[in-house]
Amino acid sequence: MLKKLFIALTLFSVISFSCNELIVLAADLEHGEQVFIGNCAACHRGGENSIMPNKTLKKNVLEENSMHSISAITYQVKNGKNAMPAFGDRLEDEDIEDVANYILSQSESGW
Repeated sequence: MLKKLFIALTLFSVISFSCNELIVLAADLEHGEQVFIGNCAACHRGGENSIMPNKTLKKNVLEENSMHSISAITYQVKNGKNAMPAFGDRLEDEDIEDVANYILSQSESGW
């Protein structure tokens, strides 16, 4: 019974990881970079944060703040929070999805 459970959990983990990778690969990272440059870089150049220096886009900070996922980043970009304005009325959903994938990709590679 435990062996079957272990196999099932292992398969679930592999499938979940693969699905997340497919989402990142399906996004247009070059477009995401352009959206970032045009809308985010003024405050977040190089993954930093010029307004709230402790809230960077670095991997460890995103993880600490439960922001290390496409859905969390997308939500933040659309709705804003604290000093960050909402971009949901300025950007198309595809733009937001691409920039979220770009941010996550950059955080993984260390900006």
